[in-house]
Amino acid sequence: MNIKIGNLFKGDKVIWMVLLFLCMISIVEVFSASSTLTYKSQDYLGPIIGHSWKILVGVGTAILILNIPCRFFKLMTPALLLISGIMLFWVLFFGEKTNDAGRWISLFGLKFQPSEIAKGTMVLVTAQILSAMQREDGADKRAFKYILIIVLPTALLIGLENLSTAALILAVIFLMMFIGRVPLTQLGKLMGAGVAFVILMVGMIYLLGSFESNDTTETQTETMVNGEVKKDTKKSGGVLHRFSTWKGRIDKHLSKKDVAPADYDLDKDAQVAHANIAIVGSNIIGKGPGKSVERDFLPQAFSDFIFVIIIEELGIIGATFVVFLYIVLLYRAARIANRCENNFPAFLVMGLALMLVIQATFNMLVAVGIAPVTGQPLPLISRGGTSTIINCAYIGAMLSVSRSAKKRPQNMTLNEI
Repeated sequence: MNIKIGNLFKGDKVIWMVLLFLCMISIVEVFSASSTLTYKSQDYLGPIIGHSWKILVGVGTAILILNIPCRFFKLMTPALLLISGIMLFWVLFFGEKTNDAGRWISLFGLKFQPSEIAKGTMVLVTAQILSAMQREDGADKRAFKYILIIVLPTALLIGLENLSTAALILAVIFLMMFIGRVPLTQLGKLMGAGVAFVILMVGMIYLLGSFESNDTTETQTETMVNGEVKKDTKKSGGVLHRFSTWKGRIDKHLSKKDVAPADYDLDKDAQVAHANIAIVGSNIIGKGPGKSVERDFLPQAFSDFIFVIIIEELGIIGATFVVFLYIVLLYRAARIANRCENNFPAFLVMGLALMLVIQATFNMLVAVGIAPVTGQPLPLISRGGTSTIINCAYIGAMLSVSRSAKKRPQNMTLNEI
């Protein structure tokens, strides 16, 4: 029996341990943070049973994918590109809109965000282009152009409704090109263009946006997506309807005005206020699992702000352990990539690890108030639908690389590959 179990969980054992710990933390903390869902549904175990079931499906998906030799991932690229493109256009024009964000589509009764699939597809495409165009002195200059031709239109389609995910994709692809030895002059020009674009976007947001949108309505959107029955009561205003939300978030984050406790609006700024209360009351060891107080007041406690609940219940020690797990995941990916004889699996495993870790970093920075609200869940921990399964699929691809990628000789240096 032990042999059969060992054959089932193949691949890098450290990555399996990281996945195990993240899933265990997820089940405990989501169970605690789902008090509002439990109250509304009048079902004490329903929310956590559904979440645990999705985690089991995700682990099963990881096991399935790790048994696919990584060389076959290249064959999936054209199909995934086609599927991602169709779904992104579909969600843009026919996606389900709640409040002012339209990110979801329903297929056979299953709700999911096409951007989750598109993220992995962009990593796969970039890894394939970089590996195919590697030269002795670095990547061919044409690789830069080919990558941008595919990635930029995809990021634009996603960014119209989900700016933070588009920024995540661009950050990951930029780092992949740096790792893939794309000429620094090209990367420097891209950084300059990126800074100019950010300045232009901020100017347009402040010129065309209003203050009608706030994060409370955004929270209602997420709750509905996770299974709650809520009707949309806010009208959207065309392609640029997200500008108001972005403007409000930037202004709230940059505002340095001191507000007296008696004048603080807990309804308008519920996310920031209750997140700060949870962090301040956590101490070093926290209040203990299941003893959160702010979970009953913090919007999206089980999703976007799950890290705040981890801090409140597990303290600084528990939060540091979660950060450590993501660091270990990135470190193991780097070790696996360093052992790969071929470039494609090395770039693929690093791209997937960077995507998960950078998304986790976004979520944590938002939770502690360093970054404005982005709506990015904590990978493999936050309560989610298909995002949990897809993130597990990415882990499965990393495990496949660790298991099936051809290893380079131990006495060979990276420059000799």
